[in-house]
Amino acid sequence: MNAEKRIRVAALISGRGSNMAALMEAAQKPGCPYEIVAVVSNRPEAKGLETASAAGIATAVVDHKAFDSREAFEEVLHETLLAFGAELVACAGFMRIMTAGFVQRWEGRMLNIHPSLLPSFKGLHTHRRALEAGVRVHGATVHFVTADLDGGPIIIQGVVPVLPDDDEETLAARVLEVEHRIYPAALWQVAAGKCRLEGERVVMEGWPVDKTARLISPTPDLPESE
Repeated sequence: MNAEKRIRVAALISGRGSNMAALMEAAQKPGCPYEIVAVVSNRPEAKGLETASAAGIATAVVDHKAFDSREAFEEVLHETLLAFGAELVACAGFMRIMTAGFVQRWEGRMLNIHPSLLPSFKGLHTHRRALEAGVRVHGATVHFVTADLDGGPIIIQGVVPVLPDDDEETLAARVLEVEHRIYPAALWQVAAGKCRLEGERVVMEGWPVDKTARLISPTPDLPESE
């Protein structure tokens, strides 16, 4: 697939943009069906803007604080995405709740990554809540964005064990490693046309699934069969 035919992706960030960087790295691999054409932030101080600029990617700031309403902010954000020719939008730590109207404009073309195994622990402080709930596994989810906060149809999930001595920081670091693997994979498949949104469900074509994959935590300590 040559560069001219690659799907144009704009990333939305609010902070350091580590997932954005993972998407950028994957875009350099042979055969990648997408290219990151722009990084847009609602916060002028977002460190991810520097990362994108250093890589030669166009950046823009649409500061939500400069607008009187969410709708006014989103109108400018929408026009900015169109100006960059974005065909897909990848939310990578974009800390704004979007209106139903904005989401509808990008239905089936906007992805988000969330640091939990949805539908568990929607919203903020996911690692703290996972530890408080005593779950034995945790992880991350990439999903299509809908008007339901963190409730859109799921594309891919990554799972990690929760260790007895975990705190928020150690658990977050383990989950982040998974995020950096599954987000590029999801965007790759969507851009390649192998994964799409139809109504309220995700349809996958030609995306292999390892039927033998298992994560059991803690590991069962059972006697060997005779």
